[in-house]
Amino acid sequence: MSRSNLIAFQGSPGAYSDLSCRNVFPDRKTLPCATFEDVFAAVHGGEAELGMIPVENSVAGRVADNHHLLPQGGLHIIGEHYQRVNHHLLAPPGATLDTIEVVRSHIQALSQCRKATRALGLREITHADTAGAAAEIAQRGDITEAAIASELAGEIYGLKSLKQGIEDAEHNTTRFLIMAREPIHPAPHSGPVVTTFVFRVRSVPASLYKAMGGFATNGVNMTKLESYMVDGRFTAAQFYVDVEGHPEERPLRLALEELEFFAREVKILGVYPAHPFRREQSQAHGDD
Repeated sequence: MSRSNLIAFQGSPGAYSDLSCRNVFPDRKTLPCATFEDVFAAVHGGEAELGMIPVENSVAGRVADNHHLLPQGGLHIIGEHYQRVNHHLLAPPGATLDTIEVVRSHIQALSQCRKATRALGLREITHADTAGAAAEIAQRGDITEAAIASELAGEIYGLKSLKQGIEDAEHNTTRFLIMAREPIHPAPHSGPVVTTFVFRVRSVPASLYKAMGGFATNGVNMTKLESYMVDGRFTAAQFYVDVEGHPEERPLRLALEELEFFAREVKILGVYPAHPFRREQSQAHGDD
């Protein structure tokens, strides 16, 4: 198999990351990896050409591990994808809603389907990942056990869906970033673009306020600003930012120049086309 045709993801075959890979790149083969670090290593080392990394979920929030990996992983963001999470209650052949007593899945999937599992009176058992839980259910073949996972996982492991769409929140969506060894920047003025970068502020009063001022004065829309500790110190914070715009376009160029005056270690992680989901969500909420 050609390595140039592979896209790596974290989890077992049938995971939502696997589903996202197949939806965005239907002609590529997927490469399952045990950890997020392994995904970065596979792409960085040439075992795969691309990687698919989840960074936040509309219900569970951010995937904290990846905010630490992104600045240090040696890869570049070349795209984003929003994947609607549609949970299925999967069970072995012969099982019914009346026979199942136990449900296995990742802790986040279990928490996202609490209303359904409580209504069915199921005992919850946490698992490392959703697709892995489905694989274990298939191997055990016990009609008293089920898994919460994707429809794809059910197809891969020969399970049947006893109930679909069991997630509590209809908006349950995960945002993924597509990673590559080399940056692929869209041309300036070629359409809606997102720029992602990280920075640290100097240890002086109002440093963050001053660092962010250039984005307001230049009319740059900031869609994400998050902080997290670095080097295990409570006094040291790194900021992760998504903004709309291209660094070579005047508004963002001027904002970044001002940021570099007040901040340190500014590092652009990617410049990539904005996913249509962003505009759809804005229109749905009347932001335009």
